[in-house]
Amino acid sequence: MTTRTMPGSSEIRLGLRANLAQFTLLVVINALVGGMLGQERTVLPLLADDVFHLSAYTSALTYIAAFGATKAVTNFFAGTWSDRFGRKPVLIAGWLIALPVPAMLAWAPPGAGSSPPTSCSASTRA
Repeated sequence: MTTRTMPGSSEIRLGLRANLAQFTLLVVINALVGGMLGQERTVLPLLADDVFHLSAYTSALTYIAAFGATKAVTNFFAGTWSDRFGRKPVLIAGWLIALPVPAMLAWAPPGAGSSPPTSCSASTRA
């Protein structure tokens, strides 16, 4: 294990063995993000075409715009809250909020959010 001590700071530990927990967390997060992006690249164009009748270009542009706007707003608030409460509590709160989302998507009723309810459609009105 290689260590360095910089003036005014604590000891810095270098190497994978010394930082195995952080390295493992980084690998897991990158795998999950990569998997999510892979699903987005395969599922979104099909969903956009079948359900919303959008071209692949329009669906990709819509996804990028929505993701960018959401990330910008979220980063603004996360930065403000990190200054007030610290980074770790804000990260943990974000993870806890996001934790049930995959289960909500996996067990959502078929067609949830893809079409208006039948009570609102023109065919059911008298």
